[in-house]
Amino acid sequence: MMNVLLVEDDIDLATTIVDYLEIESIECDHASNGLMGLNLVENNQYQMMILDINMPKMDGLTLCNTLRERGMDIPILMLTARDSLENKLQGFEAGSDDYLVKPFAMKELVARVQVLAKRRSGEAKRLVLGELSIDLTQKIATIAQSPLKLSPITFKLLEILVRAAPQAVSRQKIMQLVWGEEQPDSNSLKVHIHHLRKQLEAVSADIDLVTVSGVGFAIKQREKGSQ
Repeated sequence: MMNVLLVEDDIDLATTIVDYLEIESIECDHASNGLMGLNLVENNQYQMMILDINMPKMDGLTLCNTLRERGMDIPILMLTARDSLENKLQGFEAGSDDYLVKPFAMKELVARVQVLAKRRSGEAKRLVLGELSIDLTQKIATIAQSPLKLSPITFKLLEILVRAAPQAVSRQKIMQLVWGEEQPDSNSLKVHIHHLRKQLEAVSADIDLVTVSGVGFAIKQREKGSQ
């Protein structure tokens, strides 16, 4: 069953949304303010979040921006009574993926929830894996505060692998995501993988870049105590 989080201070509206989503076989947890929502999303796994803008303790824009700054890529649908272009832009700048103006039809809400829940957000500003931190705004990768010396292509390669971690990414998909239609020969990927692996080995105690036979490559956090 799909699992989503609703952060909405209007209890009547929240109850209506939760009940309707359950009819559609969508499990929905509810938080009545931003701080409660932050606590729930940090301690549970959700496929997407429905987030009101005007809330006590922490408003929706602040909550959304906080999640993105912490590297969380959960898809976020903003709910608001505001319908101006400026308000919509504020939501997108904070890192929301979609926008729905009140009042709205429940069928439309369900349709948007189902679409967003199938993917991860591209709005995260930072990715974190163990000691590895990637600042997507400044294009900087660090491990335990030590910067990695990466070319733009190797940085993109690292980003792709971390977004998929711990799952492997095929060579073909990596080539497509990094170079698009104008792909170089396969040796170019080997060179960048080699360079990235050397960088990680030089500064990291808990991150491994592994070759998955017959598939491609994966980046993983090493389990504590393993060598």
